Amino acid sequence: MTQVLQAHPLTAEAFAPFGDVLDATGAPDKLINQGLCGRFHDRAQVDFGPDGRAGISIFNAEPRALPCPLDMVERHPDGSQAFIPMHQNPFLIVVAPDASGTPGTPLAFVTDGAQAINFHRNTWHGVLTPLAAPGLFAVIDRIGPTPNLEEHWFTTPWEVQTA
Repeated sequence: MTQVLQAHPLTAEAFAPFGDVLDATGAPDKLINQGLCGRFHDRAQVDFGPDGRAGISIFNAEPRALPCPLDMVERHPDGSQAFIPMHQNPFLIVVAPDASGTPGTPLAFVTDGAQAINFHRNTWHGVLTPLAAPGLFAVIDRIGPTPNLEEHWFTTPWEVQTA
């Protein structure tokens, strides 16, 4: 038996407990380069702990389709993790509040194709799930001497569907 999880459009307000939505909506914070470039300044709270540093990696994930199974979430106790698509295709985001060291009821969001996200440190989240090819993402996360991954496998899996 599976549980149903509805995926909703991603908004900054709904995602705020779990991280930051990075987009270029509204007026830029300032104009630079002789007024030819709008700077949307300081959109994410990156956090790499006292013994980490920022690393930029490229991920190439296989696209999936909704509905799709959700049987595991993970978190990174020592640092934040940002996913910046290198395309303009929507992708699925699953997060869950912490419930005394394990994930609570998950929430699912779908980006609009022009949004990136940054998971706050220690946020339970699903794996990278592009909904179309290519699945290329720039990922900014912690590089450090200690492991930065904890996984949780659900005893009853979920099925993520469109809302």
